[in-house]
Amino acid sequence: MSIASADVPTGIWFNGARGSVATTAVTGLLALREGLVAPIGCVTKGAEFAHVQLPDWAQFTVGGHDIVNDPIEKRAEHLVGTGVIPPELYQAVRPGYAAVEAELREGCQSDTLKGTQHAAIERMSADIAEFRERNHLHRVVVVNVASTEAPVPLTDDVRDVAKLEQALLDPSRRVLPPSSMAALAAFRAGCAFVDFTPSAGARLPALAQTAERLRVPYAGSDGKTGETLLRTVLAPMFTSRALRVLSWAGTNLLGGGDGATLADSATAESKMRSKSGVLPSLLGEDVPAPLHIDNVPDLGDHKTAWDHISFEGFLGIRMALQFTWQGIDSTLAAPLVLDLARLMAAAHAAGRVGAVTELAFFFKDPVGLDTHELGKQQVRLVEWARSLSTSTR
Repeated sequence: MSIASADVPTGIWFNGARGSVATTAVTGLLALREGLVAPIGCVTKGAEFAHVQLPDWAQFTVGGHDIVNDPIEKRAEHLVGTGVIPPELYQAVRPGYAAVEAELREGCQSDTLKGTQHAAIERMSADIAEFRERNHLHRVVVVNVASTEAPVPLTDDVRDVAKLEQALLDPSRRVLPPSSMAALAAFRAGCAFVDFTPSAGARLPALAQTAERLRVPYAGSDGKTGETLLRTVLAPMFTSRALRVLSWAGTNLLGGGDGATLADSATAESKMRSKSGVLPSLLGEDVPAPLHIDNVPDLGDHKTAWDHISFEGFLGIRMALQFTWQGIDSTLAAPLVLDLARLMAAAHAAGRVGAVTELAFFFKDPVGLDTHELGKQQVRLVEWARSLSTSTR
């Protein structure tokens, strides 16, 4: 299998293609192709990756699934109004949305699905395979950027491949959430899969086994873009200076689709699990770490995080650090999504199979790895990416 290179036609298939993150990524991709913007926020355009053979912007074709019908151009227009996409840039790339819209297909929801999950997954897999063939693409990377889902119980049906296959054929059962249906559809189409959300995705044992059997890679989960990103930088500072953290409290305010989704306690549990696992690993012990996520609708796509860190220094003297992070989630996420598409295409081309743990740098809850310190994750990422260029064609 040949390694990725700048001139290899490659596909990005978004699950949640008409959402804010995908629309921002598409807008950025169209602008980058035309040289209208600099690749700010795109890690793979840094000097460390200069000699890594990755697909260039011009080689990407975009398609995807979504359960909403509003055209991606309309979503982009909405994001102009909320300050996510500059108006002049929207006008400059507007003609390019039509080609993307033509490649979008209907997604599915488990609770409204008619027929079996098996049939739905087969249909979704066929959509991806046809997209690849129609556009003469060497490979496709499927990226899940759909709404966060509630946690999935680890029943026998999702632990064992044979039991899962049997359950998927039963029209009365819904054993997989939409994110895992998307992952299985990607695997059956012979594609790499990335979960940028804290949903189950490919992390269920039966799906991980399927990826190994079908010889495809996957990565995730839950993109690290704001508060948790700062935690993975600041927590090692305390431990390296032998300062004792006594408590670390955080509050997140967000609106838009994410705010509405996470207002549901069952759904918010997935996000809380993903975020709360970072500090114990970095600090080497459990500390009181209350964490709140509040829906503030008028914030739209903007989000604010407040953290208060109480710590103890020499002679038992107590001190504190506070920070405020204000950002636009889609703006922070979109370049990372493009990075992941480039890197996963290269991993697939190099014959990587199963969880790509070297991509932990991008995630709050990286599959197959419990190292959360950003600096160490970056070193591991760069070393691995450079090794791809020495793979055999």
